[in-house]
Amino acid sequence: MQQQIEAVIIWLRKIYGDKPAVIAVSGGVDSAVALTLLTRALGTKKVTPLLLPYRDQDMADATLIVEWNKLEKTVRVDIGKPVDAVVAELSVEEGVRKGNIMARVRMIVTFDWAKKLGALVCGTENKSEHELGYYTRFGDAASDAEPIAHWYKTEVWEVARELGLPKIFYTKKPSAGLWEGQTDEKEMGFSYSEADLVLQGKVEGVKPEIAEKVRAMVARNKFKSEV
Repeated sequence: MQQQIEAVIIWLRKIYGDKPAVIAVSGGVDSAVALTLLTRALGTKKVTPLLLPYRDQDMADATLIVEWNKLEKTVRVDIGKPVDAVVAELSVEEGVRKGNIMARVRMIVTFDWAKKLGALVCGTENKSEHELGYYTRFGDAASDAEPIAHWYKTEVWEVARELGLPKIFYTKKPSAGLWEGQTDEKEMGFSYSEADLVLQGKVEGVKPEIAEKVRAMVARNKFKSEV
C-alpha cells in the first residue's frame, strides 16, 4: 500500500508540475485521502481546499482534515443561495434532483476558483463509485486529475489508515450530504464491502439478492461512462 501511495504522489507531481491545486473537501474519506495525497505531493502552499456547505451543513470533519494537513488558505463558499435559486426556478422537490443541482453548483464554484488561481481541480471519485455509476455527471465527477479513481472504496479506507488519518474518516458512514440523513449505502441498498466484492468478481459470501442489486446498478448507470 505504501508503494501505491508513493506512486500516486509521484503521478500528482507530474500532472500538476508548477500549477497549484484546488479541491472541494466534503469531510468524507475520499476527499480526505485525496487532499492528503495532494498536500504531500505539492506542499501546503500550492493547495487550496474549498469548503462548500449548503446553508448550515456541518463541515466539522472537512475542517478537521484541512487543519490536520496544516493548510492555511481555506476558501469557504455557502452554496445555499445559488442552489435555492435554481431549485425555485425549476420547481424541484427534495431528493435526487436537488442533490444533483447541489453537486453541479459545487462543480461550478470549484472550477471558477481554479480559473481564478490558475489551478487544476483535483477530483475525489473512487473506483467503486465510478463502476456503480454512483455520482453526478458534470458534478462531483468533474475534475482535471483523479488520484484515487483506481482504488475501490474499501481500498480508500485502507489508504486512510496507512496515511494515519484521524479515525473518523474510515469509521463513519459514507454520505454525499445531499439531504438530511442521506447515506450512500442506505440509498444504494447494499454496503461498499459487498459491492466491492461483486465488482471484483468475488461473489462468494455475498447474498445472491445483494449481488444482483449491485449488477443491476452497474447496468442501469453504465451509460454514464459511455456517453
